[in-house]
Amino acid sequence: MTVKLGAHVDQDDPLAEAADRGADLVQFFLGNPQDYKAPKLAYADGEEALKERAAAAGVDLYVHAPYRLNVANTNNRIRIPSRKLLQQTLDKAAEIDVKGVIVHGGHVGDEDDPEAGFDNWRKCIERAELPVPLLIENTAGGENAMARQLERIERLWEAVQASGNDRLENVGFCLDTCHFHAAGEELPSIVERVLAITGRIDLVHANGSRDEFGSGADRHSNFEDGHIDPADIVAVVQAAGAPVVVETPNANNGQKADLDYLRSHLKG
Repeated sequence: MTVKLGAHVDQDDPLAEAADRGADLVQFFLGNPQDYKAPKLAYADGEEALKERAAAAGVDLYVHAPYRLNVANTNNRIRIPSRKLLQQTLDKAAEIDVKGVIVHGGHVGDEDDPEAGFDNWRKCIERAELPVPLLIENTAGGENAMARQLERIERLWEAVQASGNDRLENVGFCLDTCHFHAAGEELPSIVERVLAITGRIDLVHANGSRDEFGSGADRHSNFEDGHIDPADIVAVVQAAGAPVVVETPNANNGQKADLDYLRSHLKG
């Protein structure tokens, strides 16, 4: 089994970043991940050039949606702009022929019924145009998060499936190792348990964790510096059999070291 390996990189020249890391794929933002501004490609030569050059280089492209997106939220001033920006991100990502757009599961307020958040996800998918796959990612913290623990992910997946979108095959799952560790979910069995709920894992975010098991902290570390046994990360990647994005810090070429670790430890 050959697994495609890559990293989250700077958006200005993702292909140069891929070459630097020997990556099969790259993930990047389309603008500032912390605001609601419409997505914009930073690559100087434009969408068509990036698409053609990526195909020629054999590099798959993935886009991570802005962190500010929260389509589950019960506040109209958050949910409605989030839906709009998510659709804009999907449409812009389609122009460069990405393999997927990754979005966090979001949350509702501490006093809200989580069922309202799941229903907001149903409505979002029901109304969404899905020109490229949308991959919902599990998250690390938050008591009223939609995709932190597996029981919440199961309810979220039921809501998504109930949306009736005629391109429902374009809604998939992104498994983040740091986030599940932070959420208090054991990694050795996580792939089997996720597949029992979703039936699919479309992408793995292979990350170490700066913090201890169950901390709720979304703080990635390089594999050999954190609180996750690197062997457990390798095992998740092996079991999932999906493309991999390493989102670890890149000081002193840390991402490349983590990619090299995966390459040297994956079987087959």
